[in-house]
Amino acid sequence: MEELATGYGLIEGPVWDDSRGLIYSDVINGGVFCIGLDDKVSQIIEHRRGIGGMALHENGGIVVSGRNIALKPSDGGGTVVLLPDDPDGGCIGFNDITTDAKGRIYAGALSFRPVGSDDTPKPADLFLIDLDGSSRKVGGDVMLTNGLGVSPDGTKLYHSESRRGLIRVYDVEANGDLGPHRTFVDTGDVTPDGLAMAVDGSVWVAMADGGRVDVFEPDGKLRRSIPCPLPMATSLCFGGSDLMDLYVVTGSRNSGRDNAGTVYRTRADVAGLPMAPAAVAIG
Repeated sequence: MEELATGYGLIEGPVWDDSRGLIYSDVINGGVFCIGLDDKVSQIIEHRRGIGGMALHENGGIVVSGRNIALKPSDGGGTVVLLPDDPDGGCIGFNDITTDAKGRIYAGALSFRPVGSDDTPKPADLFLIDLDGSSRKVGGDVMLTNGLGVSPDGTKLYHSESRRGLIRVYDVEANGDLGPHRTFVDTGDVTPDGLAMAVDGSVWVAMADGGRVDVFEPDGKLRRSIPCPLPMATSLCFGGSDLMDLYVVTGSRNSGRDNAGTVYRTRADVAGLPMAPAAVAIG
């Protein structure tokens, strides 16, 4: 794997922008960064910590997670909250997000702080933000939500449930609601984290503390494993003009040093599934 950038605490939320390049966050130190089409690094959002997931919006802004789901406008204007937290209801924030082909947003909630705290782990819910801006619960009992991805035909949603070592799969209804979850893959002692979909329906999963990316067939069989130079592989996405560049990002845990979070790039043998921009109403 080719190293593109390093020196971050915990990298998450990689998303590819055809016009700008790879966009990613540093959960611990804060900020959103971009590795441009010329491979130069710039910071595009300052300060905000805890961003575990991102999606481009059709208006040019970036939807980010954290203490809420919010839009960061492209013109530098004020942040617009799309889905607030609800501490009294057990939601203290959000982690990974994804979109479906229509631009609806799936967002995994958090009921405890998974980084930098001794909070007691508790299950949380999965939400959908619909095109009209309304939101609703579509799943529950998720013990540390992570990667989310929709199958190429839009009929299935894959979801990493990190604390239980499971990758879930749900059937998706026409209105975006989900059927009961079932186990797609039991990853055992290795933690499934961020995931991405390929055009052939394969599911590509960053295996945190496993130091690798596992590629699963649509039926859940392991196709291959791709080693990562650092042990804490946190997330991944496809990019490049042909969506066959695989970007893998890491955290610092078990690396032996602080701020070891790194962005790597390698070539995949299949193209990634383009992630549709969010199209949910703003304000």
